[in-house]
Amino acid sequence: MVEDAAAEIEAIKRLKSRYCRYLDTKDWDTWRTLFTDDFVSDTSRAGGKVIHGADEFVAFTRKSLRSQPTVHQVHAPDIEVTSPTTAAGVWALEDVVRFGFGVNLRGYGHYTETYEKVDGTWQIKTSTLTRLREDVFNGLFAVYLSPGARAVLARVARRVVG
Repeated sequence: MVEDAAAEIEAIKRLKSRYCRYLDTKDWDTWRTLFTDDFVSDTSRAGGKVIHGADEFVAFTRKSLRSQPTVHQVHAPDIEVTSPTTAAGVWALEDVVRFGFGVNLRGYGHYTETYEKVDGTWQIKTSTLTRLREDVFNGLFAVYLSPGARAVLARVARRVVG
């Protein structure tokens, strides 16, 4: 099937590493290069929405996060090269987003993704985010958000972010 699948998997690992780094450093122009033009983001099962198009996704994320500090860590990749130009993978995720003074979110979940090799370079074609747990915390307390509470907060956030 694929002559050197290990090398292709390593290239996809580097792609995802850059995804986290460019997102957390707010390097939006470089972050955009990691996605196919027809990229689809699905965060609906994590309280978000489905976004079609890489430009739309980057603009939405940029508007949502502004300059807020974030930390995205992915690990335990399970990647399969399905053809010389396609692959699929699942990554365990832990992320932290600071929403304001003393209000932070730590989330745990998975990215389920597909990849496409375009002009010799791997790009992310689809990404579905699922959450296992979310905690709201500051220096004094932490609160686990149940799926019901998370759904209510997601509806409120969608109204605020638009």
